[in-house]
Amino acid sequence: MPALEALHLRKEYGQQVVVKDLSLSIETGEIFGLLGPNGAGKSTTMLMLAGLLAPTSGAVKLLGQPFTIHDRQLRTRFGVVPQDLAIYPDLTAQENLRFFGELYGLRSTALRDRCAEVLAQIGLESVAHKRAGQFSGGMQRRLNFGVALLHKPAVLMLDEPTVGVDPQSRAHLLDAVRSLAAAGTAILYASHYMEEVQSLCTRIAIVDRGELLACDTLDNLLGRVSGQLLLIVSGPVQFSGRLQNFTKIVEAGQGRHHVEVTANDGGWELLLPEVLQQVRLSGATIDHIETSQSDLERLFLKLTGRGLRE
Repeated sequence: MPALEALHLRKEYGQQVVVKDLSLSIETGEIFGLLGPNGAGKSTTMLMLAGLLAPTSGAVKLLGQPFTIHDRQLRTRFGVVPQDLAIYPDLTAQENLRFFGELYGLRSTALRDRCAEVLAQIGLESVAHKRAGQFSGGMQRRLNFGVALLHKPAVLMLDEPTVGVDPQSRAHLLDAVRSLAAAGTAILYASHYMEEVQSLCTRIAIVDRGELLACDTLDNLLGRVSGQLLLIVSGPVQFSGRLQNFTKIVEAGQGRHHVEVTANDGGWELLLPEVLQQVRLSGATIDHIETSQSDLERLFLKLTGRGLRE
C-alpha cells in the first residue's frame, strides 16, 4: 500500500486547466523527487497532495485512506516543510517548537521530550534559547524543517528546503532527510537543485504544463538521455563503420571541425578508442576534448525545453 497516492488529479480555475490527469504514488521509506519549471502546476499538485486544496476531479489517498481538505485527523500523519519560512522570528527556537508542538496536540512531558529530540536532530541544541530572528539563513531553514517533524509524520513534503542555506546546513538537512526515509518516513522532495534530487531520490517525477512527463527510477530516466563526446579537431575527419551512426561533424572555420559523438551511457569505454583511432587515420589533429554524461538536468531540459519561464 503506498503511503501517498494521487489518482487522476485535475485542477481547473475557470477555463484554465492547471493540473491534468496526474497520477503518482510514494512508498513508505521512499524519497520521491518532484521536478517542474515555474508555472508547471507543481505547487498546485503539492497543495492537493497535502490536503490543502480540493481537486476539481480525482482523489488523494494517505496511508490507504481518502485524504481531503476536511480530514483534520488524518492530516496529523502528514508534515509539510514550506519553501517560505513558517517560524516566528521573535520566538526562540525552543518556543517555536513548543508552540507548534501544542498545535499538533503534544503536551507536558511528551512535548518537552519531543522538542529536545528535534533540537538535536536539526543541530540547534546550543542555541535553543536564542530568538529565531537572530539565526543565520541556514539555521532558520533547519528550524523550519524541525517544526514539521514534531508530530512524527508518516509522510513528509519538502518544498525547496535548502534554498539559500550554507553548505554545512545543506549537508545536515540532506542527511536528516536520508535518516527519516531510512526510519520509514515517505518523503516527497521538490527542488530546483537537480544534484540534490539526483543524490537523494529513488524515483523522480517531472511535470510541466500540468502534465506528468516522466515518472521512473533515476537509472531508467537517465537511460532516456545520451552522454556526449565533443572533439575539436584541426583538419577534416571521416568516420567509417558503426561510428557513422553516432557522429555529427560540423565545420568550425579555419580548418577546424567540431565532432559530436552521441552514445548511450556505459558505451564510452568502447567508443572513445575507436573515435580517436579514426581521427588519427584521417590525419586530423585533436585540439580539445569534452565529455558530458547523462544527468538529470539534461533530461529535464530535454523534456521541458530551454525557454525561460516567468
